[in-house]
Amino acid sequence: MHLDTTGDSPAATRGAVAIIANRRGELLLHLRDNLPGVIAWPNHWSVLGGGCDPGEGPYATIVRELDEEAGLAVDGLTELFEMRDEHGSGQLITFFAASWDGDETQLPLAEGVKLQFLAPEDLTSRTVPPFIRDGINRYLAARPA
Repeated sequence: MHLDTTGDSPAATRGAVAIIANRRGELLLHLRDNLPGVIAWPNHWSVLGGGCDPGEGPYATIVRELDEEAGLAVDGLTELFEMRDEHGSGQLITFFAASWDGDETQLPLAEGVKLQFLAPEDLTSRTVPPFIRDGINRYLAARPA
């Protein structure tokens, strides 16, 4: 999830992320590179996504980011809600949801350290950006049991 933190253009103020769940209810998380000052939320677990390019909307952004970061194409991306990353990039982030039941260890990870499906209860012991944790909790609360 590359986030432009410069905020010097309208596109830099928006981004998109995807909460991807498998049939077991686990969520696909991405351990971000430890590059302080280069990327937002270094060495944190997050969902895949990133900043919008100029003239690009959130849907096109998340499709591009999933492909760029993990070679991942998912069907049925659904827009959920927007939240602002108030303590990081300042971007307004559009959250999407999708399901995918593949083997995350076989994805060609192009950014970050690791991709892993995690049970929601396992997130309490992980370092997760606050807005991502809030978004995941909101998604989980609205998800049918």
